[in-house]
Amino acid sequence: MAEMLGAVLPGNSTVELKKFEIPKPGHGQVLIQTKATTICGSDIRCIYREHVGKGPEAYIPGTIAGHEPCGVIVEEGEGLKRFKKGDRVIVYHISGCGVCHDCRMGYYISCKSEHRQAYGWQRNGGMAPYILADEKDLIALPDELTYKDGAQVACGFGTVYEAIEKIGISGNDAVLVTGLGPVGLAALMLAKALGANKLFGVEVSEYRRNLALEKGLADYVFSPDEALEKIRELTGGHGVEKAIDASANDAGRRLAIQATREWGKIAFVGEGGTCTFEPSPDIIHGQKTIYGSWVTSLWRMEDLVERLVRWNIHPEDLITDEFPLEKAGEAYALMAGGHCGKVAVVFD
Repeated sequence: MAEMLGAVLPGNSTVELKKFEIPKPGHGQVLIQTKATTICGSDIRCIYREHVGKGPEAYIPGTIAGHEPCGVIVEEGEGLKRFKKGDRVIVYHISGCGVCHDCRMGYYISCKSEHRQAYGWQRNGGMAPYILADEKDLIALPDELTYKDGAQVACGFGTVYEAIEKIGISGNDAVLVTGLGPVGLAALMLAKALGANKLFGVEVSEYRRNLALEKGLADYVFSPDEALEKIRELTGGHGVEKAIDASANDAGRRLAIQATREWGKIAFVGEGGTCTFEPSPDIIHGQKTIYGSWVTSLWRMEDLVERLVRWNIHPEDLITDEFPLEKAGEAYALMAGGHCGKVAVVFD
């Protein structure tokens, strides 16, 4: 059988390229020619540096990495019901069992079945020229969006959109985003598209603060030490209506809470870490609500790609660095270092 190279993560901050057979699609499956795969922060946190986590965060050593893939179907298995050869598709990165309550709501991410598998974690992902996927896991990529747009939607933008839909953002709202890595930048881009009337970003990295301003994503960007005072000053002492934490940092989460005004809503998106705050003054007396938000559903991801076209925005604009598969080691090292926006591995 024909072979291909795939990138695997040994868990010691390196990348290995190994040979794999190009798979054949079975019943209800398709073979996708990968066009772009972006690198997620969870790849760095849970696989690249060391293998950590259980269940949905338990990487099977030797699995092809990459859970943010996008490409075009080049071979059909039997029994397809919607998609066909030549279709441009995003791969929703969790393959749920399909029959549990969470899956029937479209939230494969919350599937607890032993049959649940994540692309790039428990089954081969998008860091290879081809990826075998189940038809039920696919999202159609509109012609108006690029493959790099689609890779961004596969996890990061889908995750942010879910959080935004939970808390609701409109022209009524001043919005704060803490942590301006790729997910935080995506939050600003989507909040701006939804008409937020004032956008604040907070980030430790000067590079990422400047990136948010250069991309025109925020009205104000602050370092953490000055943020709370400045945000209150610029909102008449009230604070923002909505906040999203993408920092996964204790101080960042506390800032998101404290900089939100009475009756405001906060979404926690960043994974890991801790959160320390005083419930009475920080939450209870201000009648605030904190939402946990983990990835998104299939149907909401379909809604998102439709709206990206309507808003005429392109998630690929947040990709600052691109590499071929042969330089995947450099791509992961750059993403781990954080001196970047989003990093993509692209294929011809």
